[in-house]
Amino acid sequence: MSSWQRRLSRGAYSGLLRLAQPAYVLRLWLRGREEPLYRHAIGERFGRYDTLPVGHGWLWIHAVSLGETRAAAALIAALRLHRPGLRLLLTHGTATDREAGRPLLREGDAQAWLPYDSPGAVRRFLRHFRPALGVMMETEVWPNLLRAAHQARVPMALANARLSEKSRRQGERLDAILRPAVQSFALVLAQTDADAGRLRERGAAPVEVAGNLKFDVSPDAALLARGRDWRQMLVGLGRQVLLAAVTREGEEAQLLAAWQAHAWPLGARRPLLLLVPRHPQRFGEVADLVAAQGLTLARRSGFADTPGAQALAADAWLGDSMGEMGLYYALADVALLGGSFAPLGGQNLIEAAACACPVVMGPHTFNFAEAAELSQQAGAAFRVDGMVAGLAQAVQLLADPAARAAAGQAGLAFAAQHRGAAERMARRLLSLISQSSIR
Repeated sequence: MSSWQRRLSRGAYSGLLRLAQPAYVLRLWLRGREEPLYRHAIGERFGRYDTLPVGHGWLWIHAVSLGETRAAAALIAALRLHRPGLRLLLTHGTATDREAGRPLLREGDAQAWLPYDSPGAVRRFLRHFRPALGVMMETEVWPNLLRAAHQARVPMALANARLSEKSRRQGERLDAILRPAVQSFALVLAQTDADAGRLRERGAAPVEVAGNLKFDVSPDAALLARGRDWRQMLVGLGRQVLLAAVTREGEEAQLLAAWQAHAWPLGARRPLLLLVPRHPQRFGEVADLVAAQGLTLARRSGFADTPGAQALAADAWLGDSMGEMGLYYALADVALLGGSFAPLGGQNLIEAAACACPVVMGPHTFNFAEAAELSQQAGAAFRVDGMVAGLAQAVQLLADPAARAAAGQAGLAFAAQHRGAAERMARRLLSLISQSSIR
């Protein structure tokens, strides 16, 4: 493709973004009704950072989801070991990951919204902060931002990078915009050999395989302890727990229909069904789905340190809290992996393995293909072809304590075996910048 065609495509992309700005602001305002943080500092979304410190020498990391922010935490810890006094600039796109990122800050650090990918906004962002290095996490490729960074001579890296085959095919339609952006990265650190190959096809170079940061994320010990305590309370009542982890739209309805249709043994008490939707704005919707099935429901937000008698007796729990997946995995006997029963690519199952929770996953795991395959080979996860089969497999595991224990131990070994990506990435990222440019 010629340079003029690429310029035309980039101009069309930027023009569409300008036209969409009013809708973008309206969307932020509407989401702010349930999550007020979306209405905070909207000017930052357009490159206005008047209340934040200016300067240079920032090590800038952008993480757009809760999972990316948790992975970034492992990378930040490794970076601080090598450069204890580094100034961290952490940017986000959603309220959930901004809240999760706040505990990662130290005195002298800053946190901001990443600007809308319009040429003016990204130039203002870079002029204000003048970072020494920019690190985008996993799949974040913003054409105007990367072009402006290249012009400002800010080295950019893509860390923990992944690109599924489906995303690669979809990206071909936007090759004129995305290829120059991908080519502008000074370094791409891929999760797997397959990711690296697909990223090279999209124009990335150099590309190195460094592993997956999510293996370096240790579950919170306090959350694990609380989950195990609650699990013992339920064991004392003769109840097991089936977790539907990080579910997406449509999956809860499938599970509830299968749950009601399943041939439960006569007189046997059903397990506690624990539903944890991926997006907090869907908590109310999922609660309504449970009520529509005639099941009693307790919400995590309804009790603090200890569930009461009413919660312990409920048919189902709704995990309407953020940052507590370690608690939920420790509480559960078996987990169904959200995002894998609808064609959405699945969710991260590494955290479940690190919590010794056996996983049953559906057919759609293309976003985490290698981790899903390796966990299945290790005996930590089980693959099925749909939700009905998933529930049947989970019920089978609930009835087999030895199989559950073996899967849990296999998960711990699997998670431990693949650690080390944070150290590898920290060393390579710091090699991109001089000792004097970042403290």
